Amino acid sequence: MRKQVFVMAAAVAMLAVACKKDSNEMVDNSLYAKLGGSAMVADPTNSAQMIEKGRLGLRSVVDSSIFVIAADPKMQPFFTPLLTEVTAGNTTNLAILSKNLTDFFCVATGAKNFTYSGLGMAAAHDPARNPRMAKKSTNADYDAFVADVVIGAQKNKVPTELIQEVGKLLETLRSVIVQQ
Repeated sequence: MRKQVFVMAAAVAMLAVACKKDSNEMVDNSLYAKLGGSAMVADPTNSAQMIEKGRLGLRSVVDSSIFVIAADPKMQPFFTPLLTEVTAGNTTNLAILSKNLTDFFCVATGAKNFTYSGLGMAAAHDPARNPRMAKKSTNADYDAFVADVVIGAQKNKVPTELIQEVGKLLETLRSVIVQQ
């Protein structure tokens, strides 16, 4: 009997730990929460602005990944229009790409305060529907992209288990992005 009471008490304690102060609201276990969640922190690119820690982390990974991709000879052919603009000193579309990818990853990982308003994944990766995409990708191209995102995440010291979760998320997109 005493053992049963202890087990029941332990179960109730674990349930209480899993709930926030409002007993009807469960703890956010989303990938976004694991990446920093909605806690506000100073934005290092704009000291007058605060940013959600999860968004800052994702933006940092996105920006690092963009630079890794831009340096990857296998990936450069996909981004000819963007690389041409950046080489000429025009970073407008680079900023748009960073924002769109960050928004996408925020929403895809479970953020509640953001929306993704860019093109759908199939349209975004089809040169016939998106002139900014230079060519269609193969499975090998997508593998190279995922590898570059992993490097971008590692540069930001994202823990391996979270990189694996991001990898699983990216895998769910393979069938719509790989179009060749």
